[in-house]
Amino acid sequence: MFRLPRTPHRSATMRQLSALLSLVALLGGCSLPKNETAVPSFRLAPELSQNSRLHQVLQPVAEQHTGLSGIYSLADPFDAFAVRLQLAQAAETSLDIQYYIWRGDTSGFMLLEAIKEAADRGVRVRLLLDDNGTRNLDPLLAALNQHPNIQVRLFNPFVLRQPKSLGFLFDFERLNRRMHNKSFTVDNTITIVGGRNIGDEYFGVTDTLVFADLDVLALGAVVPEVAEDFDRYWNNALSFPIELILDRKSLQTSQDEASSLDFSSLLAQRPERYAIFTEVAQEVDWARALLDFDLPVEWVKTEMVSDDPDKAQGQVNADGMLTSQLNRAIGTPKATVDLISPYFVPTATGVFGFSALINEQDVQVRVLTNSYDATDVAIVHAGYSKQRKNLLRAGVELYELKKLDPAVPRRRSKRRPLGFSGSSLHAKTFAIDGERLFIGSFNFDPRSALLNTELGFVIHSPSLAQQVSALFDHEIPLVSYRVVLTDDQRLRWIDYPAKGATPIIHETEPKTNLLERFWLGFLSRLPIEWLL
Repeated sequence: MFRLPRTPHRSATMRQLSALLSLVALLGGCSLPKNETAVPSFRLAPELSQNSRLHQVLQPVAEQHTGLSGIYSLADPFDAFAVRLQLAQAAETSLDIQYYIWRGDTSGFMLLEAIKEAADRGVRVRLLLDDNGTRNLDPLLAALNQHPNIQVRLFNPFVLRQPKSLGFLFDFERLNRRMHNKSFTVDNTITIVGGRNIGDEYFGVTDTLVFADLDVLALGAVVPEVAEDFDRYWNNALSFPIELILDRKSLQTSQDEASSLDFSSLLAQRPERYAIFTEVAQEVDWARALLDFDLPVEWVKTEMVSDDPDKAQGQVNADGMLTSQLNRAIGTPKATVDLISPYFVPTATGVFGFSALINEQDVQVRVLTNSYDATDVAIVHAGYSKQRKNLLRAGVELYELKKLDPAVPRRRSKRRPLGFSGSSLHAKTFAIDGERLFIGSFNFDPRSALLNTELGFVIHSPSLAQQVSALFDHEIPLVSYRVVLTDDQRLRWIDYPAKGATPIIHETEPKTNLLERFWLGFLSRLPIEWLL
């Protein structure tokens, strides 16, 4: 048989081809392991939670407001970080924590350190993270999981760990569905729910985008509902103990590092940020304010809305969808809808719904979303811009948040339950009729509605709802572009540089060049709305 002569070049080529074929075979055969060793667990029994000082102080107050929840909004990013850190430090019985993104940065490491210290005190910790948002954290999370009081689970995990993105090539339908929920529950007594993930940009300290975001701290009737919802996610078939996902080498490394787990070297990587977060955490004693019950919470009816975790497998009926629960809780608007959404992709169906509200029921609809310059996901902006003219024709008042000038110093704002102090919108909220509002993780887009799982509160608070409306009346016009349609059907962006100043009219999308506008136009024509 004739054989080609073996040359160094041919040998290298064959090795590369063999490696490629092996990788393809590996990826093609990737499948999740059987999740049979995950032992179900549930929120601590009431008699165990009663040992917590937070429970002993706050539960009697909650019992004076039967059926209601105490709500305190967290608009300031520094407050949002400090209260999480201090509650973790004050925890005495349990921490149940669920997030879509947990960054390996200063705020992420500081919170993980506080969680470990809580576990050292005997606090039971359950940490449930969507696996799409745990970049480069495998060794650290695995080491924490070695602690006898800490369990870490990854929701809808990637089998291929590095690079994870290759997994989409072979298991796109499953991996495209993510757990977008965000909750932080302490001693089964108090919880934080809202739009923020864990990362420096969500807490106001970063060199790039600072997100304007919104959470609420809640106690009372809604807390057991959040705790029960956490349980059903924790015990879902897609929640995998981290040891089932990591390879043997990573697990061995984590076992070697667990006994000497020290966050000081990690926090020393960005000393300037560590100094800022340390100072922020010392400015207000949130734990003491709660233990003295010196926090002006508003006691109101609050309804939790949450997707069934089986939505991540495409196996859920209408009653298990947050959208159906939201419709029932919000009801039919009678006068006003004021919506704030960073990733706003209304689709033709949404435009039709807004048009019916405005033209048939005489409801005022105002929307704030990100401008192209402020967004962190350009392709989503393309999905929104596709419907921009249709929204304006329907009668929607449309505003696009301007990106904050990086030269402007970012300082702690005075106490405002709702407000803006960031360069990119990330808050997800809307108010109905000045009477009730939604705060949570749900974006007004097909991804939140159909693919990802979401969590939020419908809060029956006229004071908070009216503050959202007041933002549109006073603050939003000064921090955004008002988008309008001319008589000849051309878009214009009205920019008010300061209160009382002469407006600037932009005839093309602000802060974009010709190539960017062409690219956005191209993306907007692709049939990808369902992915956005």
